[in-house]
Amino acid sequence: MPDGYKAPVPTLERLATYLTVLTGFKSKGVDTVSSIDIEQHAGVNAAQVRKDLSLFGGFGKTGVGYNVTALHEHISKILKLEHTQRVLLVGAGNLGSALAGYPALRTENFKIVAVFDNNPRKIGAEIWGISIKDIASLVDENRSLGAKIGIIAVPASWAQQTAERLVEAGVLNILNFAPVVLRLPEGVTVRNVDFVQELAVLSYHIRSESEPG
Repeated sequence: MPDGYKAPVPTLERLATYLTVLTGFKSKGVDTVSSIDIEQHAGVNAAQVRKDLSLFGGFGKTGVGYNVTALHEHISKILKLEHTQRVLLVGAGNLGSALAGYPALRTENFKIVAVFDNNPRKIGAEIWGISIKDIASLVDENRSLGAKIGIIAVPASWAQQTAERLVEAGVLNILNFAPVVLRLPEGVTVRNVDFVQELAVLSYHIRSESEPG
């Protein structure tokens, strides 16, 4: 892999999928897997699996396969998950509470270190053992927490100013669950999760299946 190489987003998405698959294999005590095994669980062609992994060095042995633990460690390093990634969560509603308690976050080395909200009735309460803090304190709080990732789980009308506050706090990597396009400075990475949009795509496919060919 050349110095300064930046993997395309689709490649990173597939690597994240492989990591989840390998976590599953580890939990079952599987020691070695092939690219075919990964294909069957990841839904990615085995040739593509081998190509993706080859971008980051030589893994596995011909005729033997990949050591599950070693490959999991390699991909974790590629995705910078060999150490716990601290995460700020903004929004302590139903979605935020579900995200705070999502066990897979801890499994893959993500830790929500603080939860913020602007509702006085929620500030000071706890969700999953984490005290909810006033959104106004986010910038100051993150000076000591040092989180680099933020999750936005607030209504659309609050999303932009929430994102701006995260950026002010030095959080330049944002997972946005609000159904709105965020306008942020260059250098800020945003991943959008829109449930309604995804359901609309599925709805289209249902209608298409029912239409005559």
